[in-house]
Order: sequence, then structure tokens, then C-alpha cells
Amino acid sequence: MSDDPVHGELDRLAGEASARVIAWRRHLHRHPELSNREAETARLVAGHLRSLGLDEVRTGIAGHGVVGVLRGAGGDGRVVALRADTDALPVRDLCGADFASTVVDEEYPGGPFPVSHACGHDCHTAMLMGAATVLAGVRDRLPGTVLFVFQPAEEGPPVTETGGALAMVDAGAFTDPVPTMAFGMHVTPHPKGYVGYRVGNQYGASVLVRITITGEQVHGSTPWQGVDPMPAAGAVLTGIGQLYRQVSAFDPVTVTIGHVEDVGRFNIVGQTVTLWGTIRCAEESDMDDVRQRLRRLAEHSAAAYGATAEVRYLQPVPPVHNTGPWVAAGLPTFRRVVGAERVTETGQTLGYDDVSELVRLFGGLYVILGVQDTVLGPGGTPVPEEGGRGLATNHNPHFYADDDTLVTGVRLHSHVAYDHLRGALLPAE
Repeated sequence: MSDDPVHGELDRLAGEASARVIAWRRHLHRHPELSNREAETARLVAGHLRSLGLDEVRTGIAGHGVVGVLRGAGGDGRVVALRADTDALPVRDLCGADFASTVVDEEYPGGPFPVSHACGHDCHTAMLMGAATVLAGVRDRLPGTVLFVFQPAEEGPPVTETGGALAMVDAGAFTDPVPTMAFGMHVTPHPKGYVGYRVGNQYGASVLVRITITGEQVHGSTPWQGVDPMPAAGAVLTGIGQLYRQVSAFDPVTVTIGHVEDVGRFNIVGQTVTLWGTIRCAEESDMDDVRQRLRRLAEHSAAAYGATAEVRYLQPVPPVHNTGPWVAAGLPTFRRVVGAERVTETGQTLGYDDVSELVRLFGGLYVILGVQDTVLGPGGTPVPEEGGRGLATNHNPHFYADDDTLVTGVRLHSHVAYDHLRGALLPAE
């Protein structure tokens, strides 16, 4: 409970906005857009922010980024940046809802791709639109400034383009005013309404990998007259399984090749094979070592088959790191919003989120919000609830989110923002 009447007003306004938040989320889910293509999403967001009478609505930032600026009547004071990501994934939508996506992007590089919000960014965007509604309703009692940050390309832009959180920073989105805290959340298969936090690295460090193996093209009937890059690619894929034995087993690392790209046809030994993947490290300090080992593996494996390998590392993202003082400052707010029994410490994951760029620069917190029919099993990991819809992880075609939990995200954004501005959510010096 709280003796501050503004907290009650935030909850009341969030309840009033709940139906609109659900409608926004369903619209966004039905009309997803891939990274750096979020034009209609940005238009919807900017139109709503303008309708609230914010002090500024900035658009076209690092592609389709939108920032709304709400200056409270209580003076300049602190500045909280609330962040939501807006892009979708090249994944089929099998969530089973009547608002499931049937979108196919025919023009996207490497496509055509089915498109869906299989990571929940539709929820993030709708919840932050709701929080903007709520906080605009109490602007006369805000002792500082709120930035509503709608960020494109969190999943990573096409490799020939720039985008994401760092691109928004480089574009000057946070120079006037400069945040004193960044905050965001990610929906996950945890139990509905649960808030999960972790002191230390909530998510791991990440880098995109492109390995191009080059041989010599020749007809498939005379492979000895050329150099086949395919066996070298197979050797790299097999050898990756041994990289884990070359780094400490106590610091989780994963190297995943998610896409193999060939140019040719069934009766041609092609010129090149390109492997696309990702490295994830629980500890950022391990990243350079793993990168060097993967490069050596690729180059030496290719050489053994008479081919060559070029390894490039693209779009590096640092880990999402929550410091102990910031977590301690945020826990009272989290517990007030969802109840102490629903605030839980989570384990470390090798997922990534480039909100890490903002938390690293400005301080702040990133937490998870449970949205599925699950319960916490042994060790605190979510397991399916009996009689529910089950558990479907982020990026899975069956990923789903409970609409009724969205209002909790609106309240969480709103309470965190207000508590930071009034000086109640600050790390101890």
C-alpha cells in the first residue's frame, strides 16, 4: 500500500486505459513490421502521443524511432526514459489467436518472410502507449521529465543497415534532456503478473557472426576440378561443438549457426557457402576469446579442404546489467505494483536486448514481466499451469501473451517513472 495519492491515481488511469492498450496490442500483433521497417507502427505511436498534448513528439530517429517528451509541471528535475521496442520477427504466427498475423514481407532482404510479433514487442509498444496516457494525466504532479522511447530494430537491422538503441543514441535522441534513469521490461513465459529481476547480467553479450567459405565453382559431376566449400562448412558446424570445451564451463557460452546460405543448384559445386549465426556470452569478458577461437576454427577448417574462410562479427551488443543499488531501489516499487509474492529473482539467460546500451549509459533497470499460463517450478523456472495454454518461449511461432496482464506493464512503467522523478527510486550512494 502507499500513502501517496498519486500512486492510486496512476492505477485508476491505467485501469481506464486498459481496453485501449489491449486494442493497440491486437492491432500491432495483426500488423507486424520487421526491423527498420516499422513505419506504420511509428505512425500509430506518434499519432497517439500527439493526441496527448506532449511537449514534443520526435519522429524519424534512427529510422522509425519515436520519442515523446513530457515535462512535468513540477520543474525540470530528473529525467526517466521509458523504453519499448517495436519490431517483429521473420517467424510464422501460430499463437492461435483470432488476431494472429498473416503478414508476409516480400521485399525484406533475404525474404520473403512471414512476419509476427513472436517476441512480444507488440505488448511492449502498447504498454508504453498506455503509460504515456497515464502519465500525461498526472503531468501537473510530475516533478521532472519523462521520455517515451519507442525503439526500432531491437532484433537487429539488415546487415547492410544501421539501427537499434545505439543508433538512437548516436542520432542524439537522449541529449536534450539527458536521462537520469532508463527503464524497460520484456514479456516472457513466466507466470502472469510476475516481475522477475536479476542483480548482475540479466541478459548476455551478443554478436552476429557471418562466415563466408569460398571454394572454386565446378560442375557437380567433376568435383575434383574445383574446390567444394560445403565439406568445409560442415567441418565448421561440427567443430563448433568443441568450442565449449575450450572455455570455462562455469561461464555459459553458446555459438549458434541459424542460417546456411548457398548460391547454386543441385548439380553445381558452388563458389561460396555463408554461415550466419550468433555468439552469446554470459560474461562479456569471454567474448573476445570465443571470437578468436571461432575465427581460427573457420579459417583452419576451410584450409584443410583447400578453401578459404572470412569471418566477420557484426552488431555487437553488451549485456543487460542491473547493478545491486539500482535493483534495491526498484524493489519497493515492483512489490507495490504486483505484490511481494510476485516479485522473484530470475536466473541468468543468454538472450540479449540492446536496451543494455541505455542502461549502461544512463543507469536504470530492465526486468521481465510474466504473461503466460505457467507457475514457478523447482529452481524458480516457469512450467506449464494445469489446464492453461501451456508454455511457449519467445521467438517460438506459438508464443502468446495474456492481454489481461498488459495493464500491469502500464502500471509498472508509470510507478517507476513517478517514483524516480520524486526521488524515491534512486540507487544509494
